[in-house]
Amino acid sequence: MLGGGLLPGTLAVVYGATGIGKTHLGLTFAHHGRQAEGAPGLVLDMNGRGDSQQHHAYAQRLFGWSLGRWTHAVTPMADPFPPREQMGAFYCDAFPWVGRLRDYQVVTPDGPEFDWGWKAAYNRALHTVRPFFYFHFGAGSRRVVVDGVEPMSDPAEAIQFFLFDELYRKVIHRDSEILGMEICLPVWKHREFIDSHRYDDRGLTTLLLVTTEETRLEDLLGRKTTAGDLGAVANTILVMGSERVGSRVGRFLCVVKHRESAMSDEIAEYRIGPEGIVLT
Repeated sequence: MLGGGLLPGTLAVVYGATGIGKTHLGLTFAHHGRQAEGAPGLVLDMNGRGDSQQHHAYAQRLFGWSLGRWTHAVTPMADPFPPREQMGAFYCDAFPWVGRLRDYQVVTPDGPEFDWGWKAAYNRALHTVRPFFYFHFGAGSRRVVVDGVEPMSDPAEAIQFFLFDELYRKVIHRDSEILGMEICLPVWKHREFIDSHRYDDRGLTTLLLVTTEETRLEDLLGRKTTAGDLGAVANTILVMGSERVGSRVGRFLCVVKHRESAMSDEIAEYRIGPEGIVLT
């Protein structure tokens, strides 16, 4: 349905209600990185309620893949290199915040600003999230799946959309040498590692899974793009929704946008089985 598949260096957004199969799709995309690039993709879970998406259980059942949880943090001037077992950890949940931006802001004479306490917590989380991406990218991972984005009627007011935008621009698509020099301090001591683990951020592909209030495919196809909605700038948009088919409810997938590549205008029905998502 995507012609040549998701294009390297682009952002793809998948919209669909909870339980429709977005996590299955994301894990399949991440795991296929083993065959395509020689290293699996990375899974960032932004759901503040914990592992409610069942990433670990699904990955184990579908692929026999033990995701492992990344916990390694690199504070300034600390030894940056992760323990060996952490290089087998492809799951991170260090961003636990959900809700509205205003919940994390205070009013000042110059307008709303982020609360200092929250900014400190966010910077501590970055000590974990940035090394998670940097060291795995340096080891060959080229795919990113961001899951756990909750429904929000006004995306411009959502803390999760703000966090993803910061992550996408300042970490995922940051020059590898610059990111390495910011993490591996002092630089002179780790210069050889930084130089030998460069990667081209233009080859990294990101799949963002967004939970919607809409459940029906028809409603998703008619969904309006609002300010702050990352689908407006995404290269590819997929929607996953349900519709009544006789006496049952079917699941359907459609490609809404896929720039610079062939795409099908077909609405395809699929099911979720022991092997994951299968088109019917």
